[in-house]
Amino acid sequence: MTMDISNQNKLSEFYEELKRLNIEVLRPDINDCFADFKTDGEKFYYALGGIKAVGYEAVSNIINERIANGRFESINDFLNRVNPKDINKLQLEGLVKSGAFDKINSNRKSLFDSIPILISKSKNIFEDKSNNQIDLFDAGSNEVNDIIVDTEDWKFEERLSKEFEAVGFFISDHPLNQFKEIFDDYKILDYQSFNNKEDLKESNIAATLLKIQERKTAKGNSYAVLKLTDLTSVFELFIFSDILDLNREILKEGNSLILTLVKSTSNDENRFKRINVQKIGSLKDLLNKSIDEVLFSIKSLKELDEISNFLTKKGETIVKIKINNKDYNFDFQLSNKRNIDRKTINLLRNKEISALIS
Repeated sequence: MTMDISNQNKLSEFYEELKRLNIEVLRPDINDCFADFKTDGEKFYYALGGIKAVGYEAVSNIINERIANGRFESINDFLNRVNPKDINKLQLEGLVKSGAFDKINSNRKSLFDSIPILISKSKNIFEDKSNNQIDLFDAGSNEVNDIIVDTEDWKFEERLSKEFEAVGFFISDHPLNQFKEIFDDYKILDYQSFNNKEDLKESNIAATLLKIQERKTAKGNSYAVLKLTDLTSVFELFIFSDILDLNREILKEGNSLILTLVKSTSNDENRFKRINVQKIGSLKDLLNKSIDEVLFSIKSLKELDEISNFLTKKGETIVKIKINNKDYNFDFQLSNKRNIDRKTINLLRNKEISALIS
């Protein structure tokens, strides 16, 4: 991997292979990782030099300082010990977006927004040391914490998007994890399971778009190669002009998608298999879309009371309720539609109330 340290596409493939082999990969950390890739026989330490715009030589100097004088205990400690020539704006941005400072300060957006101030502070510290000056107003190790911008951290999706920009793939989490709650409702499989089941001809899969390359056939028709990742693998799919034109707005790198795939196999001896993309949708739009109809299957009046707490607002959802136990056996539908979203469904499912969406 060190030989391909500047090739993030290759690093992505290596990372997926390490996951497949169940090898623990320690994600970028300023106090634990090194400039290049290393392993202790059990853990695999991700290379800080593999982060976009960080620079191998600069981060090597930072690691040498850590090895010589100990771990960085705070952002202030980091600025006091590292030469400002090794931490310019792009290098700090890459380290912050990758999560390399998470154990020192977990608010990535706060650090990211503070980078101009931190660089200025670092230069002042270096100049004072060069001039052998002491800042009589230095408040000590807490000073930098006072000048760090106080702001809310990036939300889950944006945090991973920034991480993707720096690392080239998702390493601390996966965007699809925020949508797993709807996988069963839409009968979503992982790509490898669909691909390997010969008798399965059509299925929905969920994947996050890593890269899109648009090309043209010899006749001038547009098509695109999509590089995608789900929770188990990285794979590629082709889409032709009709699907491409219909979905340009959502075919953005980092977007999570639901794709309907259809498998066809030739009847010749080679048994050539082709997978076609029939339909593409946005998982975010799907999650926020209002539910057309839901059937609650309950076993007691207590559960009915629980459901009624969430049925107070009028909306667009048809609500059907089935009560089935030794004393009651009723099927009915509410006369007025209610406002039911997926968050409500998930809350009720967490209370072990069955909810079937249609």
